[in-house]
Amino acid sequence: MNRLWWIVALALWLGMAAGQALPAGDDDWDQDFWTFDDRPLPEPLSYPDWFKLSFLDFRDDVLEAMEAGKRGLIIYFGQKDCAYCKALLEKDFGKPDIAAYTRRYFDVVAVDIHGDRSVVDIEGREATEREFAARYGINFTPTLVFYDVGAKEVFRLQGFYPPYKFRAALEYVADAHYLEESFRDYLARADVPLSFAEGELNIDPLFPSPPHVLDRSRLPGERPLIVFFEQPDCHACDILHSGPLREPAIRRRLARFDLAQLDIWADTPVITPRGKRTTARAWAEDLGLFYTPTLLFFDKRGREILRVDSVIQFYRLRNLLDYVLSGGYRDYPSFQQWRARGRR
Repeated sequence: MNRLWWIVALALWLGMAAGQALPAGDDDWDQDFWTFDDRPLPEPLSYPDWFKLSFLDFRDDVLEAMEAGKRGLIIYFGQKDCAYCKALLEKDFGKPDIAAYTRRYFDVVAVDIHGDRSVVDIEGREATEREFAARYGINFTPTLVFYDVGAKEVFRLQGFYPPYKFRAALEYVADAHYLEESFRDYLARADVPLSFAEGELNIDPLFPSPPHVLDRSRLPGERPLIVFFEQPDCHACDILHSGPLREPAIRRRLARFDLAQLDIWADTPVITPRGKRTTARAWAEDLGLFYTPTLLFFDKRGREILRVDSVIQFYRLRNLLDYVLSGGYRDYPSFQQWRARGRR
């Protein structure tokens, strides 16, 4: 029995233990899952009633999780008007099996990245929620930071993921697989749908043909660079190409970047922005990539600015392109700080 079926069996057991009927999971692939309006929400979000009511001293929260026999603490960084947070709360945490598994093995504490409540972090430093989020380099919401019962950060998820991958992430931490392997390796071993399919990537004239000489270590590039890691038979990649990448506003912005499109599993030769000769597959492994499409943004000197390795729609992609094109990353070390610059 492979590990994916073990995950499903465990989820079924947990659901029965909680007295809840579980969904079959086919809705992971519904079109509505991948295509949603990602503009700011008109009404503020509320958290699930099973999120922990915390005094926001995370040292105490870790200790209380341990005393309750749980495997760790999840700090949920979100925003009240975040469409991706809404998707996570409804389409991931809204599934009975995921909620039951999370409640069994973790306490979850919510932090508003624009909030003014006082928090005490794991190291005992006091700050506002906003300062805490900036200190931890939160680029996207939702971001989930996982701590083990030793108060050590062991894993981080940035953005919204399909339920099958979110379930795997919870088990990856709950069973301490992070001690032995990367999440990428765990997904491949567990038979979670990280496809090795043969075929062609989505064709788009925006992307130049090989060779992929991305070296900026000796001479800086004239423009910033985006590397798209994709794979054949990738529904999320298809949605990106048929949706956001078809929008004129996105294409105008992309035309101001150097671009590269790589197959995450291919042995295509690549010279990375730091000048290393490698292959697309080996580079993706070195980077620990586990989701397609992943977009990596580099400055003119080949330094990584940020990466997007979760579901992305038009509004977030447009803002990210503006963040890089405007040079905002030089003054604001995180995307969220740049977006919030007018809030204060």
